[in-house]
Amino acid sequence: MSECIQISIAVCRIGIYTCFRALCCKGPPPARPEYDLVCIGLTGSGKTSLLSKLCSESPEEVVSTTGFSIKAVPFQNAILNVKELGGADNIRKYWSRYYQGSQGVIFVLDSASSEDDLETARNELHSALQHPQLCTLPFLILANHQDKPAARSVQEIKKYFELEPLARGKRWILQPCSLDNMDALKDSFSQLINVLEEKDHDVVRM
Repeated sequence: MSECIQISIAVCRIGIYTCFRALCCKGPPPARPEYDLVCIGLTGSGKTSLLSKLCSESPEEVVSTTGFSIKAVPFQNAILNVKELGGADNIRKYWSRYYQGSQGVIFVLDSASSEDDLETARNELHSALQHPQLCTLPFLILANHQDKPAARSVQEIKKYFELEPLARGKRWILQPCSLDNMDALKDSFSQLINVLEEKDHDVVRM
C-alpha cells in the first residue's frame, strides 16, 4: 500500500472519529438557571391566564386559582418557578405565608377595573413593596387587560399607584400587557430575568 493511500486512510479515520465525538460526546447543554417567584394580584386581574398562556396551555384548561398553584414557565435563558397566590379577600391575608424563598415578585393588576378594585390593588402592592421578605426583591408589575376600552395607561397607573416616590431605590418594572400581545408579555418577563441575572452576578462579585 502506497504512503499516500495510508495517509488518506488515517485522515479519514480521524475525520470519522471527530464526527463521532461531535455527535455522541458533546454532552448535555448547560442547564438554564431557575428562579423562584411569587405572583400576586386581585381575583380577576388575569394572573392565571397570563401564566397559562406563557406555558402554552389551552384556554379551556384555565381555572381561576383559589389557593395557590405553581407553574414552571420556560424561557430560552431561564426557567421561572412561579408560585401564584389566589387574590380573593379571604386569601390575601395569607399571602405573606408564601413569600419565603422568593427571588422576585410578579404583581398583576387589572388596568380596566373599577376605582374600588384599583384602590385595593394599590394598597396590596404598597404592602408587598414594603414587606420585609419582598422589599429587596425585583418587582415586575403588569398592567393587564390593556385591550379593554376602559384600560388605564401605564403613565396613569404609575401616577395613581405612586410608584416613583414609593418604590424609589427599589428594582421594579411596570409594563402594559394583554393576552393578545404575547411578544410584549414575553419581553416584560425577559426584562425581569435580566434583573435576576444581574443580582446573581452581584452575589458572585461579593
